[in-house]
Amino acid sequence: MLFNSPVFLFAFLPIAYFVFWALKAKQHRHIWLTLTGYVFYGWWNPKFCLVMLFSTLVSYLAGLGLLKFGQRREWRRALLIVPIAIDLSLLGYFKYCNLGITTWNWVTTWSNRPPIQPLDIILPLGISFYTFHTITYIVDSYRGVITPTRSFWEFACYVSLFSQLVAGPIVRFRELQGDLEKIDTLNRSAYLNIGFSYFVIGITQKVLLADTVASIIDPALKLAPSLSTTSAWLCMLGYTYQLYFDFAGYSNMAVGLGYLFGMHIPQNFNSPYKALNPSDFWGRWHISLSRCLKDYLYIPLGGNRKGDLRTYSNLMLTMLLGGLWHGASWTFVFWGAYHGALLCFYKTFSKQWDSLPKAFQRGLMFTLVVLGWTVFRADSWVNAVTLLNRMLIPQSGVAVIGGATLVVMLAICALIAHLGANASELKHEWHPLPALAMTAVFVICIAKIVGGEPAKFLYFQF
Repeated sequence: MLFNSPVFLFAFLPIAYFVFWALKAKQHRHIWLTLTGYVFYGWWNPKFCLVMLFSTLVSYLAGLGLLKFGQRREWRRALLIVPIAIDLSLLGYFKYCNLGITTWNWVTTWSNRPPIQPLDIILPLGISFYTFHTITYIVDSYRGVITPTRSFWEFACYVSLFSQLVAGPIVRFRELQGDLEKIDTLNRSAYLNIGFSYFVIGITQKVLLADTVASIIDPALKLAPSLSTTSAWLCMLGYTYQLYFDFAGYSNMAVGLGYLFGMHIPQNFNSPYKALNPSDFWGRWHISLSRCLKDYLYIPLGGNRKGDLRTYSNLMLTMLLGGLWHGASWTFVFWGAYHGALLCFYKTFSKQWDSLPKAFQRGLMFTLVVLGWTVFRADSWVNAVTLLNRMLIPQSGVAVIGGATLVVMLAICALIAHLGANASELKHEWHPLPALAMTAVFVICIAKIVGGEPAKFLYFQF
């Protein structure tokens, strides 16, 4: 089910919302949110609800085990390692098994061994996100950062919360625990305006900006080998803004839906295209993933505490795994390595970089990000190299159909992304004029949704 679909907007959300507020008891609200999460998730493929339920049960029982046996060292380590191993095994099978098979076939092409046939595996939506939810819960419980909950429904509600289930943000249990504990004392009207405001901003970013740009660049990029250099850059600038407004739109809708049910879901974006340098970019883009990689991988590896060489290797390993998290393709690994190299470069030459004019820093960083997105979007090395060749070596070729519209959309997107305030910087105050404007924009989005097929969110594939 999609946030931008009629069934969600006109059936699922109203029912989920009004029944939730009609219930009064804490456990009843936990159960209801859990059930709605499984209906939302199972709308696509019900059988994968069993995978999420299994992962939930494993982590919940491990949390109870830490409560009961937390003073015994051998039990603590087992209750940390076993559930994480199970979660990573599930993720590895569904997401990376065929990558391993194709890589093995490529490595052994010199031998006379017959190639192994890839398995017929369907990737469950959102498995990368809810796996991180369960893993961070276990690690935080082990570290003593949180006290594991004894309520199964509270934990199941956290894992399956439909607003952030499929494409994040990656929300840690400690960030929602307070809201879940006082869920029976919430004031329905307290967050109604801000919740609706965030949701409308998000659906506008998705439907009116990202999807409009996508309708022009997607057909054009199928002709990548014949595009002119100008067209190639226009397409990749389009994808750069499409990806941002698509994912930021989803995240803002998730924040808004969270408020509607009394949940404070953290922001996932902070105007990333205003970043001055690689470190600044990763503090602004997909913030929840960046923090998880930092807190659960980079710092445990040693961070920057063990000398420059170790710091560089930790940065590279963290970003390599961050790239791999995005998808089962070596192009994603390369994209992660590319950003790891940028972070290492900036760490080495930060004084020189920071001495440059800020406008130049932003322009340089944005250009480097665009080049990185070229590899990120490509579904093969051949396509990535072809498109980069078209962009970096001046040449004539095919123009983009709808190029004038694309230029206008790029100008609008650029003004918002580079100069405008993001959703978290707005006051979300419902004075008559902004309320009327927001309502009008929402109606336009609804009309576009009803009149066509809702487009999937790009981060669903991860």
